[in-house]
Amino acid sequence: MENSDNMVYRLGSGCELSDIVTGNVYEAKVQGFAKFGTFVYLNSHIKGLIHISNVKTEHNEGDKLLVLVRNIRDNGNIDLEEVTIRNYEVSNVVCKRPQMRLGDLRGRVGNNVSLDVEIAQIKQTSGPTIFTLIDETGKENAAAFIEAGKRAYPEVELGDIVHVSGEVMMRNDQLQLEVSHMEVLSEEDKNLVLKRIEKALDDRAYPEDLPFMIESEVLEMLKPAMKDVAFHIRKAIFTNQPVILRHHADADGIVAAVSVERAITSLIRDEGGDPDLESHLFKRAPSKAPFYEIEDVTRDLDYALKDNIKYGQKLPLILMMDNGSTEEDEPSYRMAKVYELTILVVDHHHPDESTDAFLTAHVNPYHVGGDFGVTAGMLGAELARMIYPPVEESIRHFPAVAAVGDRSEAPERAKYLQLVEDTYSEDDCKDIALALDYEQFWLRFNDGREIVKDILNLNDNTGRHKRLVSLLVAEANLAIKEQIETSMPHVERSVLENDARLFTIDVEIYAHRFTFPPPGKTSGEIHDILCKENEGSPVVTLGVGPDFAVIRSRGVLMNIPRMVRELREEIIGGGVNGGGHLVVGSIKFVEGMRDSVIAGLIEKIGKFPIE
Repeated sequence: MENSDNMVYRLGSGCELSDIVTGNVYEAKVQGFAKFGTFVYLNSHIKGLIHISNVKTEHNEGDKLLVLVRNIRDNGNIDLEEVTIRNYEVSNVVCKRPQMRLGDLRGRVGNNVSLDVEIAQIKQTSGPTIFTLIDETGKENAAAFIEAGKRAYPEVELGDIVHVSGEVMMRNDQLQLEVSHMEVLSEEDKNLVLKRIEKALDDRAYPEDLPFMIESEVLEMLKPAMKDVAFHIRKAIFTNQPVILRHHADADGIVAAVSVERAITSLIRDEGGDPDLESHLFKRAPSKAPFYEIEDVTRDLDYALKDNIKYGQKLPLILMMDNGSTEEDEPSYRMAKVYELTILVVDHHHPDESTDAFLTAHVNPYHVGGDFGVTAGMLGAELARMIYPPVEESIRHFPAVAAVGDRSEAPERAKYLQLVEDTYSEDDCKDIALALDYEQFWLRFNDGREIVKDILNLNDNTGRHKRLVSLLVAEANLAIKEQIETSMPHVERSVLENDARLFTIDVEIYAHRFTFPPPGKTSGEIHDILCKENEGSPVVTLGVGPDFAVIRSRGVLMNIPRMVRELREEIIGGGVNGGGHLVVGSIKFVEGMRDSVIAGLIEKIGKFPIE
């Protein structure tokens, strides 16, 4: 058919089926071929069919042609006829509509929609390609199918801003967009959409300003840094970025991490979408050492890079809790920065200034004049409330458990204990802390998620919680009693230059190995006994092994990180490193230099003033 009418319409990308007028001629682009005709796009997402009887010339995929709209059926199918016009003018059809958002889709099931969104994940299944879409209102999955197991829209990459069209469907009780068209936006359009999404996401991710559970001058001064950490975590969840949480494997570190775990997983569930998302977006892992070891970062990167390739996931955000503040962490941080990973730290160990160059945000009481008495568990519980406020009800007792477990003497300890005294006594909190320490020893460095939940009474089974804690505490105390009875006769006693009482025990040859309590815990228990025996006197306890020493102190104003740095410089070939709190910590060295390192350590301790 030759059309003498010289008006041809060019349909804008914002136009929908209702904007097409039967009898008008439109520009079209060939999408594909079938035995019964040719499929064409009238704009970026509206597709129609030219029946074979109405095809006038031969075409290749991507060719442009003119089509007459013969009919629009009730089911949305468009019947087209190819036409040729010798001379014509083009009229652009611009359709401005309220911008559709992912948050609007639940009310549009069965309808065709178009959106400008960011690609947050690309997962190839044995059937369709699954794209995770995000915008300022949320995230949803979109399925695109070419053929089984074949990647749809291979030009679309993780992080691209795209215009996507399709039908809103429900699959296995989950909302899903069945993609009919997807294209990467131009640089100009991309920047406009990205700016819109980023601003709205930043506003949404910023935590509300909640009062702390207790009054604390240190916490108030830390609030801006804590809100900064909460902001980055919330934004990671909203943008489908995985979070790896690394923490010290003791009661304080566990409590800190589980608080935040509870908040993050609750927020992920509230966001909806894929029911497996929680396991894909969050991982908690105790660290073998009280710092981020090369072994840890290597394992984390290995998993993350495999997930990036296999599941199209973003590289993770790394959150360190109850560790991460010292120069011992820096080799791992340097490796993480090769992959441009975001690293956040929430810790109460004495920090080294050099670590901040690697960190996006850092919460540490020493930054505001506090000290290790404000424990990681206290910080973690308050941070969890910023991430997901409803979490408070289930973790309200956590800071008290951390306080007694880490032997805090800060004023915050009494306030957190008072907060929960009607439901958890101080002895209850001590039992929970000891049960965590005991069970984590046997878990080695697995997270033991469900067992830990039972110990902390998070599984809505108080009877089982009490029975489990009672059993673990009895077993732990029995093991401690046997270890103390074995070790105490071998404690060596002396008086230092500053008049402090020094007690030394070789925990390698005079204590049971490879069982609970480990050397650090054994040294702490011995220290507690010696402090009672020497009430009123400054006491230092050294638990010594072949290549390590554990330091516990009361009444001596020492600085363990400084001693470690000095010994490293002074003892050539000693291989000295370590750290911790100012008066509680550990050092490591090469076994052949043990005598020199221990002698140098004792000499330095004797020069510190006493309280």
